[in-house]
Amino acid sequence: MKWYKYLFCFLAGVFLTNALPHLIHGLDGDEFPTPFASPPGVALSSPLTNVFWALFNIALGLIFFHIGAVSKTNARSIATMFLGVGVVSIALSLVAPSVLVNFKAAH
Repeated sequence: MKWYKYLFCFLAGVFLTNALPHLIHGLDGDEFPTPFASPPGVALSSPLTNVFWALFNIALGLIFFHIGAVSKTNARSIATMFLGVGVVSIALSLVAPSVLVNFKAAH
């Protein structure tokens, strides 16, 4: 498999995982940071904005999944996608709680 296919596998994991917190907060009716808030990624966006942002992330993740040819018969593609899942999961676990706490304390 070409090197750039692995990049798409990684990005599939990143975008599909990033969709989860936005979809969960949107469906729960909670505000959560998105790139559309002011300031971007720091202020909170409406639940509806989060649902749309999650749907965009899912669509992009599925496109990358397809382009990357993630397949159960190709262990490297699965491992690369899982690496993307792991990287964004760790990043979100470190960043999101401090953003929410700081924003709620300021308001």
